[in-house]
Formats: sequence, C-alpha cells, structure tokens
Amino acid sequence: MSAIIQVKNLTKNFREIKAVSDLSFEVPPGIVYGFLGQNGAGKSTTIRMLLTLIAPTSGSIEIFGMNLFRHRKEILRQVGAIIERPDLYKYLTALENLKLFAAMSGVKLTQKQLMDQLDMVGLAERANSKVKTYSQGMKQRLGIATALVHDPKLIILDEPTNGLDPQGIADIRNLILHLSREKKKTLMVSSHLLHEMELVSDSMLIIDNGKKVVEGKVNELFDPAETIVELKTTDDATAYEKLYKSELHSYLREKRSDCILLKLDQRRVPEVMKELVKMDIDIVSFHSKHSLEDYFLSLTSAGQHVESFKN
Repeated sequence: MSAIIQVKNLTKNFREIKAVSDLSFEVPPGIVYGFLGQNGAGKSTTIRMLLTLIAPTSGSIEIFGMNLFRHRKEILRQVGAIIERPDLYKYLTALENLKLFAAMSGVKLTQKQLMDQLDMVGLAERANSKVKTYSQGMKQRLGIATALVHDPKLIILDEPTNGLDPQGIADIRNLILHLSREKKKTLMVSSHLLHEMELVSDSMLIIDNGKKVVEGKVNELFDPAETIVELKTTDDATAYEKLYKSELHSYLREKRSDCILLKLDQRRVPEVMKELVKMDIDIVSFHSKHSLEDYFLSLTSAGQHVESFKN
C-alpha cells in the first residue's frame, strides 16, 4: 500500500463559502503527518470529510486503498479519531469510560488491557477517579485512549492540544511520538501550533483559505541551513525589479505590499547584503527568519494579518 490516505481534488462548499478548494494530498504509512493552517483554513472541514461526518461537494477520498464512501464501515473500523475536545462521561471514572467506549466499539478487553491502555496515556494512577476531577490535558489523553480501544491502524487528531497548558501540550506531544515510534501507528494531526508540529511531524501539509500551499517532508520543506529574509527598502517596486534582473533573482520568493521575501543559504546573507548596497538599493530593514512559524507566515495569509496588526 503506497498511501494510508489519498485525497484528490477535494472541495467543500457551504453555499457561497468555499471551505476547501481542490485539495489533494497523500499520507504515507507509519508517519506523523502534520496538517497545518491558521484557524478557519479548512482543517476541521477536511477532517470531518475524512471521517464521513460531512459529504464533500466534489473530489475523492481513499483510505487503506479503498474508496471511503463505498467501504465506509470497513474503513472506519480501523480508524481512531478525536475532533477537538473528546466527549466523555464526566460522572464516570476513567476506567468506566474506557469500558463503555470499548463496548460501543464492539471490543472485549480484559481489566489488564484496559489498565495498560490507561497506563500508555499516563492515567493508570487515576483510573478510578471521576473524569470531572480531571484537568483538560488529562481529559484529552483519556479521549485519545478511548479512540485507541479498538487498536486502529490510523489515528486522526484534530487540534489535540487546543486549550492546554504547557505541561498538557508536552504530554500530548510525547503521546503522539510514543504512538508513532513505539506502537508504529500512522497519525494525522491537525494544528495551528506550528512549533509543536515541527517537533513531532515527519511530513506536513500547509493549507490556507482551503487550498494547499505546500506539502512534503519536514526536513525538505524547512532546511535549517536556509533562511527566509524579509527585505524592506525605500522603494520596493524598483528594488524588486533590480533583483529580478540580477544574479540574485533565484533567491526571490515574493513581493508583498510592504516587503520583499527572499530565501537563501544563511551563510550567503552577508554577501547578499553587500550586493544590495552595490546595486544602490536603499535598505530600510533586512530581517532573517529561521523557524517553521516564520516559514508558515511567509507562505500564508496569516503573515499578512500579523503585519497588518503590527502596523
């Protein structure tokens, strides 16, 4: 099997609103696949289509090599999912919740198996505590445990760290890595927390306004040896034209309303700055960026919103 998930030309319209537009991507087996985008980018809509909670306007979805809509039951029996905050019974204990979800999934687990499941998510010591006494991070981990009772091949998590404190975020991060590396599960994790996705993802897809911006392996998309440079001059239009006609044209990425974006090996930054001066380009600022967040902002409308807020 070449891909666990294969999406082609997926589109979802809500009347005049196009939430997802001609989206195509593949999730290989055995990896953590980061699904990134700012709030409202179309992540949750896409995931709801993957789980058959809403129907696409057009396009196709294959999971485990089967058409999702023709083999819905067979596919979903092998999928575990949490969409935002899990639905738990707060007046039951963690163990009772897990037993209930196992029964609903048609799975018979021994007491030891249930406790092993709780131990995996770090809740064995609180197995007999009522869920209403749990922190949000503990509820999130219990929710993931309920999604794993039937030992799914594919795990889909939609914003699993939403609303968590730093410790809760770290706990979910470690759990994702454990499921991937030790349990050999395939995970698709959506988030707008870019730093977290950088820490856990093998490959990722970035979407903006329902459209794919970029997809690929993290180490190929974001090379620490390269940097995004934000160049501001006294006359960006003229500067861009000079750069386009020069030997530096290969570094050009985009001209924004208030800056020019370049991408280059960070070791060449001093040399490029000297060339800009030789070209009589009046530099107002020359700011290099290295993080995944900066890369994301350079590609999406989120960056424009940030700059508008700053100004």
